[in-house]
Amino acid sequence: MKKYFLLLAPVYLLTIHSCNTADLFEKNVAIPKYQWDYTYKPAIQFNISDTASWYNIYLVLRHTEAYGFNNIWVKISSKAPGDSALSTQQFDLPLASQNEWLGRGMDDIYEHRILLNSRPAKFKQPGNYTVSIEHVMRENPLRHVMNVGLRLEKVKQ
Repeated sequence: MKKYFLLLAPVYLLTIHSCNTADLFEKNVAIPKYQWDYTYKPAIQFNISDTASWYNIYLVLRHTEAYGFNNIWVKISSKAPGDSALSTQQFDLPLASQNEWLGRGMDDIYEHRILLNSRPAKFKQPGNYTVSIEHVMRENPLRHVMNVGLRLEKVKQ
């Protein structure tokens, strides 16, 4: 009986954890050779079916310890279903305090999940949304950036 419990315990814990999660979507895109060029603007698509819920929107960034700045400037462009115009916003995102990285680290790799919206947002219409992310730092290519992505979480009510 004890053997079965030990075998099923991870499945049980994973099931409980997945029931309590509010995650909706996360996608990360690898930066070729860890050198993010101005011309490389990863596009991420996601589908929204629930327009009644509120969402938190995060930028996900993974870099090595050798990244040379304590922040990153990004320009995020989004296109709603049925729209032909892009909505663009620029962000200055902190990655480090004076003495340490702000994200979670393992060995020499750091991951940041940075909230982009100060208040939860609603999507006005259902359908496929497209978001592109580009860096607007002075250095080109921006070295030591491994991945960039987007994470949407439903706000628990």
